[in-house]
Amino acid sequence: MRIPIIAGNWKMNTTVAEAAKLVQEMLPGLQAVSKVERVVCPPFVSLTTVAPLLQGTEVKLGAQNLYWEAKGAFTGEVSPTMLQGLCQYVIIGHSERRQFFGETDETVNLKIKAALAHGLLPIVCVGENLAQNEAGETVSFIASQIKGGLAGLSAEQVRGLVIAYEPIWAIGTGKAATADGANSVIASAIRNTIAKLYNKTTAAAVRVQYGGSVKPDNIAEFMSQPEIDGALVGGASLKASDFVAIARLSAEAKGLS
Repeated sequence: MRIPIIAGNWKMNTTVAEAAKLVQEMLPGLQAVSKVERVVCPPFVSLTTVAPLLQGTEVKLGAQNLYWEAKGAFTGEVSPTMLQGLCQYVIIGHSERRQFFGETDETVNLKIKAALAHGLLPIVCVGENLAQNEAGETVSFIASQIKGGLAGLSAEQVRGLVIAYEPIWAIGTGKAATADGANSVIASAIRNTIAKLYNKTTAAAVRVQYGGSVKPDNIAEFMSQPEIDGALVGGASLKASDFVAIARLSAEAKGLS
């Protein structure tokens, strides 16, 4: 059985002090949900403050991005060697990175390979915009993102990835996809594509999250779907009680409480 994974993407929110306070508020509740993997992804500046707070717990730490070179003249970037040993996960290819910072399937692929080479577990984001959704291009577009992002990876490497399906039109809008709809996209666009690229065993092993206006009041519906293994949570991860509730309700929906 795939272990469910709930990750909180704090985006460009919280000061260092606020990040520490938020982690301290949510830790007791998160530690009680032991059968779901829990990850918090604060801004880069807070990683070294949050890391010691999570030591001795099962709650994992993730970064929100990385650059693919180990070092060099890349002002403002953070390398995989800087994250190595500091956190366990890294979000790669979030739609906001693609939309505002020009990330492509090719650069996502470079980042995935760099993360894996330095012992970091990628959470790879894919998803269509509203125009693509309405034009019936969802499956073909996400399939192309999967093919480009995973190019050159072995089946073993792919089995260790987490993929987050985030319909762009549902991120931060309050408009979530339907659970059935998300499950269908994950089956047809993500697992089916991986099965064609590799094999059915690899496709069945990959954990796939849903992301996009995830809240305590809709998480159980998503987690009750067979192809959905977790959530990449945005705004709701900035409120300790909501994020803890999402983790707890996810465990219950999967029969793990």
